[in-house]
Amino acid sequence: MEINDFIMQHEKTIRMGFFFGMLLIIGLWEIFAPRRALTISKLLRWSNNLGLVFFNSFVLRLLFPAAAVGVAVFASEQGWGLLNYNEVSLWLSVLISVVAMDLIIYLQHVMVHAVPLFWRLHRVHHADPDYDVTTGARFHPLEIILSMLIKFAVILLLGPPILAIIIFEIMLNATAMFNHGNIRLPLGLDRALRWLLVTPDMHRVHHSTEDDEANSNFGFSLPWWDRLFGTYRAQPRAGHEQMQIGIRQFREPRQVSWFDGILTLPFKGKISDYAINRRQWNDKDENER
Repeated sequence: MEINDFIMQHEKTIRMGFFFGMLLIIGLWEIFAPRRALTISKLLRWSNNLGLVFFNSFVLRLLFPAAAVGVAVFASEQGWGLLNYNEVSLWLSVLISVVAMDLIIYLQHVMVHAVPLFWRLHRVHHADPDYDVTTGARFHPLEIILSMLIKFAVILLLGPPILAIIIFEIMLNATAMFNHGNIRLPLGLDRALRWLLVTPDMHRVHHSTEDDEANSNFGFSLPWWDRLFGTYRAQPRAGHEQMQIGIRQFREPRQVSWFDGILTLPFKGKISDYAINRRQWNDKDENER
């Protein structure tokens, strides 16, 4: 109970501390060891991407003041959720909860690529013409609201401890900033690390303008789901320095890097089948595994 009380009192401070800490670490790393040359001014992209992050935080606080922790408290008090129905030790419950919620994030990520209406929202994340730490937090407010509602449903069904919610939120935010970092890791370290954690080189493939590459490597934190479900791709065909980032039909800076363009992007163009539903791709990457 003491852990829960501490978490409830300091939840916002803990999460904000990790967010700004990771932003600083990865931001400096990008300066001293960048993986790619940027195509758009960092000042323009950072001011608009981070502006979107703070706007989303305001919207979430306005709509869901209790957030995920509040829903977890409610579920615990009502005895709702699989882990509340059964007697499970705290640390086993935390482990099960974090792994299960990461799997749900993977499945949700596949869903927003597969359903054209949801892809409209998610393409705000993909339309960033460069790939750096701020890309990891760049999502349309409507997608953030959708994600929060899915998270609430999972919490009510699973009944995770409050500690698990905080660990998962910190892990998700920290790894999203890490694996979206424009940073260079030694190839041997990257090869070993991607068995335990999604690395920048692994996830960068997912931001390719090539349809089959963009529909691979959906994992955010744990890399196992892509290998298990057959969505893993080792490397981009053009290489990390030469691959094109973003979405082909959205290349104008005003469309993809300015705040107003970012917010209105989901409402542009016609709804049609997204590329994940196509079956005519050529499998050219077998030798990259």
